[in-house]
Amino acid sequence: MTQPLDTSTLGSKERPPSLRARIFAPSTLQRLLAFASLILLLVFFGFASPAFMQVDNILGILQATAVNGVLAIACTFVIITGGIDLSVGTLMTFTAVICGVFLTYWHLPMWTGVVAAIGTGALCGTVSGTLVAKMKIPPFIATLGMMLLMKGLSLVVSSDEPIYFTDTENFYRISQDSLIGYVLPSVPVPNAVLILFFLAIVSSIALNRTALGRYTFALGSNEEAVRLSGVNVDRWKIAIYSLGGAICGVAGLLIASRLNSAQPALGQGYELEAIAAVVIGGTSLSGGSGTILGTIIGAFIMSVLTNGLRILSVAQEWQIVVTGLIIILAVYADILRRKKS
Repeated sequence: MTQPLDTSTLGSKERPPSLRARIFAPSTLQRLLAFASLILLLVFFGFASPAFMQVDNILGILQATAVNGVLAIACTFVIITGGIDLSVGTLMTFTAVICGVFLTYWHLPMWTGVVAAIGTGALCGTVSGTLVAKMKIPPFIATLGMMLLMKGLSLVVSSDEPIYFTDTENFYRISQDSLIGYVLPSVPVPNAVLILFFLAIVSSIALNRTALGRYTFALGSNEEAVRLSGVNVDRWKIAIYSLGGAICGVAGLLIASRLNSAQPALGQGYELEAIAAVVIGGTSLSGGSGTILGTIIGAFIMSVLTNGLRILSVAQEWQIVVTGLIIILAVYADILRRKKS
């Protein structure tokens, strides 16, 4: 017997999520809570210490956030794929050392050092991506090995000594000068912060408006489905790690310019703050979701908290304890968010 035709769905279209649904989505709530936490931290430390809101201290927070924020952007792409990159801190140091070799040891033009730092970062990211995609080494192990490798190479290349850029004219301007300050002297925002915001805008566009971004989310959501659809998963994964490495090269330039030197022993530990900023900003460690805006908010939270505790003369060991607790809470919040999703 012929079944009657169900016409209840004919001509119907899937409705987009309502405004209420978008606002109360777990990822959106996470970003709103992160932003509210940032405001509360600013208010608390502002009342706790008058020195916190002084211009010099605010500029110091912005400078610190510039480096951590750039590293966090690099981590965001990788974490959205469901991976992890523990090498971003020491890779930042290695790219700074390579820049120092080009400019101080070989006395080449400044633009060659910039290209060398970014290119070295991209090359190292490609190696990490190849280890993960082609050799099927778990991202945690692959990037842990790269972290130690970059740390050792930084010490070897620099002969375990800092490389100073005193002979390189205007290198410090990359991070410390202020283009806005020439136009608005009362707003001396360092170039490092402008580079962070510019990179954040470009990365956000790439993540939401390009094929690279679409495959970044797709790999984190269901890598096997992407592979079965005929997409070269390995190629895209390597490209994402390579992009993250290039962004670490930018961070290397910023910190070298800020210190006016390449410190080969620096870098380890930066990856923890970068990953914490990414998770605090709402990016899921299981992959498939995340935003650059949330990452930037998370980076500012980490910088404000560290600076505020230092202003209040909290011992450094307790600052490390607080950072560890924040990472644990951020990961637990991510677990709860995924359960609600």
